[in-house]
Amino acid sequence: MNETNPSIHPFVAQPAGELPIPVFYSPAMVADSESFSPSAGKPALVVKSWQFLGLPLQFRTPQPLSAEQFGVAHDPEFVADVFSRRRNNGFGNKSPAVAASLPLTSGAMLSAAREALKNRIGAIAPCSGFHHAGYDFAGGYCTFNGLMVTAAVLLAEGKAHKVGILDFDQHWGNGTQDIIDRLHLDNEVVHYSPGEYSRPAKAEAFLAAIPKILERFAGCDLVLYQAGADPHIDDPLGGWLTTEQLYRRDRAVFEELKRLGIPVAWNLAGGYQHDADGGIRPVLDIHDNTLVAFVEARGHAVIPASPFAEREAA
Repeated sequence: MNETNPSIHPFVAQPAGELPIPVFYSPAMVADSESFSPSAGKPALVVKSWQFLGLPLQFRTPQPLSAEQFGVAHDPEFVADVFSRRRNNGFGNKSPAVAASLPLTSGAMLSAAREALKNRIGAIAPCSGFHHAGYDFAGGYCTFNGLMVTAAVLLAEGKAHKVGILDFDQHWGNGTQDIIDRLHLDNEVVHYSPGEYSRPAKAEAFLAAIPKILERFAGCDLVLYQAGADPHIDDPLGGWLTTEQLYRRDRAVFEELKRLGIPVAWNLAGGYQHDADGGIRPVLDIHDNTLVAFVEARGHAVIPASPFAEREAA
């Protein structure tokens, strides 16, 4: 098998007796962004793909965010302008469908974070489009920064005293850092993205360094993890990790957070590949692998143990 093009859904799971994995999803999160990025429509495709894996998932409806909650991390005037469609969203338009989806997209991230703090293991928000949104600006297919809204709300409520943001998207989270700087949250939010690697020659060094990278999150009450698909070597906006290396990245992250005793709420981030039919199957395969890595790190039984072993013939 070519490791950069694995078979679709090469997993068989043993869900019997396992605790269900919370996934915060609602069809209302999904929108046609009218843009190059598939992120606004991706949650529905990812959830459909995950349902074929046979894993013990428990889908829950996220709590939508209020304008006041967005305003904890964003300029309230900017928030009002986006929802009234006086200002462009992160996709560069004023789509009413995108505007309607935003409270649940960021709401899924906050709901997953609350659940992770509660269960002390983790939860999932199958959404994208956060880290390029700053305090008073949108861009890069990101309208509101659900990572920073989540962190700021939890900090304001006293539910967390320090939150980590581990951003393994291909691109630097300029919006995340802008909000940290503008709100003076350097002591409360630990933000990391591996920009010093980001090329094939350093891929194995990056994977070997993940345990050391994760040490900077010691003392965090929670880590928000962006498991980006766009660092894939064939991604038009990425280009340095194979499918197998992305799986190893995610497995290492989840295992190290488990060792540190830090719960994780994770989301999807970027991914822009298309297959011959114009679909995003290559991206969905990467997100499938992230879910399997999370399940395996939790100690669930997944057969075969490696997502790169061929499925037995039916």
